[in-house]
Amino acid sequence: MRAFPKSVKRLAPFWMYLLLASCLSAATLVQLSLTDLIRQSTTIEHATVLSSWAAASGRVVYTHYKVQISEQMKGPAISEIVVLGGAANGMVQAFAGAPQLNPGEDYVFFLYTNQAARTYVTGLTQGLFRVNVDGTANPGLTRNASRERVLDPKTGRQVLDQTLSMKLADLRTQIASVLATAKGGQ
Repeated sequence: MRAFPKSVKRLAPFWMYLLLASCLSAATLVQLSLTDLIRQSTTIEHATVLSSWAAASGRVVYTHYKVQISEQMKGPAISEIVVLGGAANGMVQAFAGAPQLNPGEDYVFFLYTNQAARTYVTGLTQGLFRVNVDGTANPGLTRNASRERVLDPKTGRQVLDQTLSMKLADLRTQIASVLATAKGGQ
C-alpha cells in the first residue's frame, strides 16, 4: 500500500473540515487579506447602488444591482453586480455570507467575473467596503467583520474576523502598490 506524503497528511484535516463545513447551513469563508482581495479581484470600483431586481436562474435566485461608478481602481468598469439570494418566481432564497446592498449607498466593491459573465463580490462580505460619505475628498471606508465562520487559509483553523477601517486615499495607495508589485513580477 502506498503512503501519502507528509504534506498531504498535514492538509487532510483542513480539507475534511472544509468538506464538513460545506454541508452545514452557515457559510464558511477563507480569510482574505486586503492584498488577497486586490489580487483576486478582476475589478475594483467605487460606486453607488442605483437599483436592484431579482431573477431566478434555474433553481437559484440572484439579486442584480445596477451601480453608478464614480471611480475605477482596477479592471474593466462593471455596472451590474450579482448577489446570491432574493425573491423571484415564487421562490425566496437567502444565502449565508451574501452581502446586503442598499440603493443610494456608496461602496468600494472588490469584484470578480466568472466564466458565465456574472460579476460577484469577491469573498462575499469580505469584498465590500461601505463608504462613510462625509463630504470630504478622502472619506473613511469600513468593512464589517464577517458574521460567518472564517478560516485561516494556512492552518484551516477558525479565526475571528476583524472590522477593517481605512481612508479611501490609503486604499488607493495599497491597490497601486499591489498592482505595481504584480506587474513587476511578470
